[in-house]
Amino acid sequence: MSHEQSRQVLLARRPEGWPEHDDFEPVTRDLPELGEGEVRVANEFVSVDPYMRGKMDDRESYTPPYALGEPLTGAAVGRVVASRHPELSEGTLVLHQQGWRDAAQGRGEEFRAVPEVPDVPTSAYLGVLGGTGLTAYVGLLDIARMQPGETVFVSAAAGAVGSVVGQIARVKGAGRVVGSAGSPEKVRTLTERYGFDAGFDHHDGPAADRLAEVAPDGVDVYFDNVGGEQLEAAIGALNRYGRVACCGAISAYNATEPPLGPRNLGRVVTHSLTLRGFIVSDHLDRQPDFLEEMGPWLREGRVRAEETVVDGVEHLVDAFLVLLRGANTGKMVVRVG
Repeated sequence: MSHEQSRQVLLARRPEGWPEHDDFEPVTRDLPELGEGEVRVANEFVSVDPYMRGKMDDRESYTPPYALGEPLTGAAVGRVVASRHPELSEGTLVLHQQGWRDAAQGRGEEFRAVPEVPDVPTSAYLGVLGGTGLTAYVGLLDIARMQPGETVFVSAAAGAVGSVVGQIARVKGAGRVVGSAGSPEKVRTLTERYGFDAGFDHHDGPAADRLAEVAPDGVDVYFDNVGGEQLEAAIGALNRYGRVACCGAISAYNATEPPLGPRNLGRVVTHSLTLRGFIVSDHLDRQPDFLEEMGPWLREGRVRAEETVVDGVEHLVDAFLVLLRGANTGKMVVRVG
């Protein structure tokens, strides 16, 4: 393949509620000749993530929204196939933010060379070795300040970030690790594959009741990927001086009306609780420490890099839509080809 063209996905219109196929437009565009200092990259894997839903709305957030009629962006990993940059030769594996396409091109500074880890797929740089893993690491250890012996509750625990949070908690000596997931099969995955002590299906009844069953002595740390009812349940279960790392609010991403906030915020005062949100890009200084620890954990099998892989750039939209419905286990990636 010459890679002189790029198959891309544009945002055709802003979704109202749950996104649909008609909100997106696949196109093929010719790539211009390389300029001085530029590279062209054939993507191998492209990431789809829940946060991308928020960027499809025209509202203020921590990053600008996607522009209508322009290609969507996100993390991708691929190889340089043409280069006019002195430090990025052909064949170099790079990580970058020009996802939602099969070929990317731009200034060399937009692409970061990464080493190839033996026996680890390159897609790991979109998951456990990338922003997903760093989010779990920073949120659990820096934001929530988990200590050995504590009880940790993780929502969306079978997802990309949540599955890594639970495994890091176990490695770092948590006394008990529990999680919520969206099906009985995923709950079994938590305990059989990721080392959680227990889990519950959030469809099985009030989250507060289910959480009390799996964490009868309360919770010290809650890693929140969901918000809504599960955040309220966690606040109700937190022990004195409990901490919450607020990472996401999946339950509200497709809401057409503002969701009601937790009704028990008075416990934040009476139990001296801490709720703190974070954006992983504010903590990139922790990446060297993260990689120094995560590399050996992966090689030793103490952390498993779980992925759901969808084949073909033509199925990017499909992968994103089923991701929002919770159809993935671990990190959702699209293999370009």
